[in-house]
Amino acid sequence: MNPMLNIQQLTKTYQSGTGSLTVLKNVSFQVAQGASLAIVGPSGSGKTTLLGLCAGLDRASAGSVTLNGVKLDELNEDQRAAIRNQYVGFIFQNFQLLPTLTALENVMVPLELRGEKRAKSTAMDLLARVGLAERHHHYPAQLSGGEQQRVSLARAFANSPLILFADEPTGNLDEETSGKVEDLLFELNREAGTTLILVTHDTELAAKTQRIIRLKGGEVVED
Repeated sequence: MNPMLNIQQLTKTYQSGTGSLTVLKNVSFQVAQGASLAIVGPSGSGKTTLLGLCAGLDRASAGSVTLNGVKLDELNEDQRAAIRNQYVGFIFQNFQLLPTLTALENVMVPLELRGEKRAKSTAMDLLARVGLAERHHHYPAQLSGGEQQRVSLARAFANSPLILFADEPTGNLDEETSGKVEDLLFELNREAGTTLILVTHDTELAAKTQRIIRLKGGEVVED
């Protein structure tokens, strides 16, 4: 069976006025379908850059990213966006909810983009899964950080993604709320068979995944 994600010799260099800065250097790894992986390392080690490249949000300077059998390097921006809509879910540390939409409407966005007929009832089911059915009519500003993160989790799963990328998903949450969000992540990973890749500073969260890749200075120092 092909891996869900296949990263080969990935390098990312940024050009600036003073020269070039290489933030990732020859990173290679594969992730099987349904697996869970944590990417850890000190600040500035290239974790978030790597996540963005894996998800097709950015292009590598060299090397290749193959997501579910599709080589992202050969696609243009629109084609990469189509692949993301089809296969990928995201959770960011700062939630990235649309402030002018209610919790329910935020979760409905990806469903409506995909032309889902039952967008509203599906979104309500997802909010119920994360324990927020009662708060569906509230706007992000009326929700706590933990509640906003659970809305973004429901939204990430709205597309039934094959792979979910989470960047410090519990970075802004207290311990109890972090625990709830983590449980949900792994529950959805198990039940839906979603491949889970997360970037985290939290060693306890990393330890819950099947595999940990440690980056330092843009290189894999441990796998």
